[in-house]
Amino acid sequence: MNAQTPAPRHGGAPIAPGTDWLVNRISPRLVPLWRRGFRVLFVLDAIALYALMVLINLVRFGTDWPTYPLSHYWFGFSVATAIHLVVGYFAGLYEREPRLGQRPWLPRVTIAMAIAIGADGVAFVVLDRYLMPRLNLVTLFVTGSVALVANRHLSRSLNVRREGPPRVVLVGRAEAVTSVRTHLAHSDRAAQVVDTLTSTDDLPASVTRHQATDVLLLDVDAFGRVFPEPLTTLEAEGIGFLQRVGAQETLLGLQSVRQVGGMPFVRLRLHTLPSYKVRLKRGFDLLLLIALSPVVIVVTALLALYVRIRAGAPVFYTQQRVGRDGRVFTLVKFRTMRTDAEQYGAVLATEGDPRVVPGLAWMRSTRADEVPQLWNVLRGHMSLVGPRPERPELIATIAAQVPGYERRHELRPGLTGLAQVQGRYHTDAEFKLGHDLQYLVNWSLVLDIQILLRTIWVVLARRV
Repeated sequence: MNAQTPAPRHGGAPIAPGTDWLVNRISPRLVPLWRRGFRVLFVLDAIALYALMVLINLVRFGTDWPTYPLSHYWFGFSVATAIHLVVGYFAGLYEREPRLGQRPWLPRVTIAMAIAIGADGVAFVVLDRYLMPRLNLVTLFVTGSVALVANRHLSRSLNVRREGPPRVVLVGRAEAVTSVRTHLAHSDRAAQVVDTLTSTDDLPASVTRHQATDVLLLDVDAFGRVFPEPLTTLEAEGIGFLQRVGAQETLLGLQSVRQVGGMPFVRLRLHTLPSYKVRLKRGFDLLLLIALSPVVIVVTALLALYVRIRAGAPVFYTQQRVGRDGRVFTLVKFRTMRTDAEQYGAVLATEGDPRVVPGLAWMRSTRADEVPQLWNVLRGHMSLVGPRPERPELIATIAAQVPGYERRHELRPGLTGLAQVQGRYHTDAEFKLGHDLQYLVNWSLVLDIQILLRTIWVVLARRV
């Protein structure tokens, strides 16, 4: 089965008994593991990388390996293999890809291999031992890149043989359908067009009736008719969605355009950020918190003492906020308003709010009152960077006025975010949503670092 696609809801053409014994016997047993995130490519890559490290040493030195005992090499090769798998995971090499419109593997694999080779060098410094002879690394970079790309083509080939070719439903005007049919017939013969529709009204029924695996939307305005439904339901069942784009759309700067039958498409999915990036983001948060923990503890204690002197008890204030996937959590912050500030219900803060305790307004303007939310970050409710969390009682009103507002809940909310460094405290919710979605689509660790640094400047300049 293709390691980049979910366990299918629909089966393809059955494999004849006696052929592809390995696929027929093993694949069904691995389906539960695939659904939990396991990839056959983990095993294939581990075997290929370890075997290459042994083979390179054999070619260079024969059976008499120099300097170290064999146990040293076996351990070093194992550590290096693990490093390459971890780097490959966070580089997106094990992300599930749609069966149509896959991106080229070679550029991603070579970048991941280069990073992993560098990590092998770092491991030497940390462990104070060579994982392998240094000259082997250059050969491993070249041969490993080729082997990992070959594994992905093998995985895709096994998937097609086990499930059959992609079964496609085309949705669009008649002339667009005719054109795409022609392109698929000439350039992507593995795909089978099982149905054509002029509207999305009967799309769920068509997918079920024809056991389709992919949907190609041929009109630019079709996305508005499938989001959030039936895109939500069908994507959860493993159906791939691709939207065709024309020259005008590509001129807007689209960077993730894929080709299907020689035509440009973009992948549609509800969760813009894949799981490996979510985990990488979480790991970055924890590492930064651990590194800054001595400073954070001292600053939090001093601020708590100051609030206790100026405002009395309680020092901390808790609110219910909406987090990732719409889950409600308890947010912690320093209390800067009177204890009766919301005795009649939730009220949005205003500039020069009279409810603020004298002497604590600076904490709000510098966002020092939000320092306790690092506890929420540690517990996994929040992230250092992300859309700011909103109160449940206010979200329904905002969502009714701003279409697509719920998309910002795809990520953990953040202490700061792109909307906070680009806009102001009182910037309209619709404009803030634009910043939040831009952040969601373009996320990277570099972007998080940039926003954190810009936040420092915003706080020092009191530009909130």
